[in-house]
Amino acid sequence: QVQLVESGGGSVQAGGSLTLSCVASSYISTTYCMAWFRQAPGKERERVAHINRAGTTTYTDSVKGRFTISKDNAKNTLYLQMNSLKAEDTAMYYCAAVSVVVCYGKPTYWGQGTQVTVSS
Repeated sequence: QVQLVESGGGSVQAGGSLTLSCVASSYISTTYCMAWFRQAPGKERERVAHINRAGTTTYTDSVKGRFTISKDNAKNTLYLQMNSLKAEDTAMYYCAAVSVVVCYGKPTYWGQGTQVTVSS
């Protein structure tokens, strides 16, 4: 029903930056909470950040001050600006759309992921 396509992943040295993008097939940024998740091999998938319809942002403690989530409603696009990257940030990053009723709930739609690799 709704397709989410991530891009912008790649390889970067520790301390570097990357910006991830997620384009939705329809206008959803004001209908859903939008979130970024990540999963590294052998680890559980974790919520990195989310942004609600009003633009209020929430981050997991490990990325506060380094990552910024934002959106462009007119372009149906979600972004994750990642600065001061660490090797621990290496993971597959996923875009997700979450019910606005409970922004911490399980996502309704998922993207297929984009790989981020940070070398030390």
